Amino acid sequence: MMFVERGTTQGETTSQERRAADQPRTRLLGHVVHCDGSRATIAAETDTDDSGQSNYWTVGKMISINLGAIRTVGLVYAVERPEHRWRDGEANPIAISVELVGEVRDRGAEPVFDRGITEYPHIGAPAHRIRSRDLQAVYDLAGRQQAVIGKLSQDESIDACIAVDDTLNRHFAVVGTTGVGKSSAVSLLLRKTIASRPDLRVLILDPHNEFASALPEYAVRIDTNTLDLPFWLFRLEELVEVLFRGREPVTEEVELLREIIPAAKHLYRNPGSAASLRRSNDTGGLTADTPVPYRMADVLKEIEERTGQLANKSDRPIYRSLRTRIEAAQNDPRYRFMFASRLIEDSIHETIGRLFRIPSHGKTVTCFEMAGMPPEVVNSVCSVMARLAFDLALWSNGKLNLLVVCEEAHRYMPADPRLGFAPTRHALARIAKEGRKYGCYLGVVTQRPGELDPTVLSQCSTVFAMRLANDQDKAIIRSAIADSSASMLSFLSAMGRREAIAFGEGVATTMRMKFEQLPAHALPGQRDDAKKKASRPEDIDNDVDLASIVANLRDAGRSMRSQVQSPPDIGSPVPADMQAGDRDYRPRPARTPVQPETFEQWSRPSDDYARPASYTVPSRSHFGNR
Repeated sequence: MMFVERGTTQGETTSQERRAADQPRTRLLGHVVHCDGSRATIAAETDTDDSGQSNYWTVGKMISINLGAIRTVGLVYAVERPEHRWRDGEANPIAISVELVGEVRDRGAEPVFDRGITEYPHIGAPAHRIRSRDLQAVYDLAGRQQAVIGKLSQDESIDACIAVDDTLNRHFAVVGTTGVGKSSAVSLLLRKTIASRPDLRVLILDPHNEFASALPEYAVRIDTNTLDLPFWLFRLEELVEVLFRGREPVTEEVELLREIIPAAKHLYRNPGSAASLRRSNDTGGLTADTPVPYRMADVLKEIEERTGQLANKSDRPIYRSLRTRIEAAQNDPRYRFMFASRLIEDSIHETIGRLFRIPSHGKTVTCFEMAGMPPEVVNSVCSVMARLAFDLALWSNGKLNLLVVCEEAHRYMPADPRLGFAPTRHALARIAKEGRKYGCYLGVVTQRPGELDPTVLSQCSTVFAMRLANDQDKAIIRSAIADSSASMLSFLSAMGRREAIAFGEGVATTMRMKFEQLPAHALPGQRDDAKKKASRPEDIDNDVDLASIVANLRDAGRSMRSQVQSPPDIGSPVPADMQAGDRDYRPRPARTPVQPETFEQWSRPSDDYARPASYTVPSRSHFGNR
């Protein structure tokens, strides 16, 4: 059956005749009976024997409305039998509700899709199944650099593609409840992105220790045993979070640190200026937040001296409490990555190089594994890493491109400003708001978008929404999607595993798609030593060593504690930039230490008289009359 609309030219008529000859007669299915600014209603007939025709009127399918030179594309979001009754053996009228998505035009030999509607369907306009060529045009990225991430749910013969640069430049988010394949989708997106952008460096904040096994050829693990992040890289509020262990800080102690730390930094730079510094209180422009090394022993020494000079004894508990907090953190094996350095020196180049893979040695992904770390450490370390990532991109003048992937993002950027750690929230929000200008990008992954800071989510211009059941979560996603595709979100509760609705700048138009299936060795969370389940009762307990589990619970860092509490050999190897593919350390050249023998030498440490940061200055009586 052929339809020729009034006002069409002979060329248009011929084109429609040619299309009609190539398509089955069942493509013509209905006519428009109602239309407003964004939606239309189509009247059609169907019966039980017309399965080949009626299955294109199912919810979620794309259809086409023929307007001559223009074909309006619509998404079916509701199908209704007006009388709510079905009659066997005869045609049953149905009403199809369609959301208008855009228009397809023939330009030369190829169809081209444009978002928005310039010519609305008229009453009686024929509606039919969309052609495969038109459907491909709807999701065509018009020459932008693209990566195939899966297939369309409507037509598995058509690839689902994303524009890599647009997805990165304006940030992206992956949301979905537990068990829908969210981590696998993130691993797939990272693989495709790295293949398209080999210059990109990726930092993954991984709370479940699952992504390093999914990206073995690209990733380097950093955990509590290999992390080397000196305490002097922390800003004051980040250090306070560690010292107070997530509790409300004492204002007087914080202000005392704000005064003493700049003095300790100035003393490190100018070892002989201690006396003049106390008289002039001039720290040379250094603040508590300046990333300059200092010795914690100097901080403790200054606290001790100020305690002895106090005229009011009621202030002494504040000084003693601060000293106790610092010593407790130094002796805590969980904080060894901050305080266990054998030699206080300016190692910022080495630290940043290891974290952000400069040089990369062929591996551009850093997986920071946080499972088992105390919350106060996680908050501070994530704050430092996010802040350094932005600053690196900013001062590299666009030469360094960084992607920060934040798994379980609602932990660090909660919607309630009273929750979470403020510096981490500010550092990640800064990347979301300004990072794209300098080459620092953000990937947000969460199962509870309703608990995520809406400002950060609004900055993610590409969203992959997987199955969501919570009404609050669906409302957040609904507020982010374009009005012309809002009905697509009605499928969120019923989507299958690995299926997602992708919308935003990184895709041509809103699409329902299914991610590619990753091979078993590339799935997140796979263990290298996966074991079979025990089949006999006597084998159940063979692999469970309760003694070692209890030992780990009591002392997670027994081997490191002795290094923290005893004087290390100054010339022994220290952490250096990791080689590609391993965790080995490259030792620095050994130094011949000079052992301090007098109280004055201990009091004025220098390069000749080096001592660990975790050691305090002995009393004068310790040296006797030497």
